[in-house]
Amino acid sequence: MTHPNGTPAGELGDVTWRRPAEGSQGLEFAVLDDGQVAVRNATDPDGPVLVYTAAEIAAFVDGARKGEFDDMV
Repeated sequence: MTHPNGTPAGELGDVTWRRPAEGSQGLEFAVLDDGQVAVRNATDPDGPVLVYTAAEIAAFVDGARKGEFDDMV
């Protein structure tokens, strides 16, 4: 089942949310049954999510590892 951006996190069913690092604030990620990745604001766990394909997440992670976003901090 495909979930559009803006879907409330609670409507995703039984998913496991993860933070990038222990004790980190901000974003949480969950892999959905169809392989897409949902992203939510950790301070608003019932709020809307953004949904990305696995390829989009892989491209983002690759760019982050290469420092492509370092000028944004």
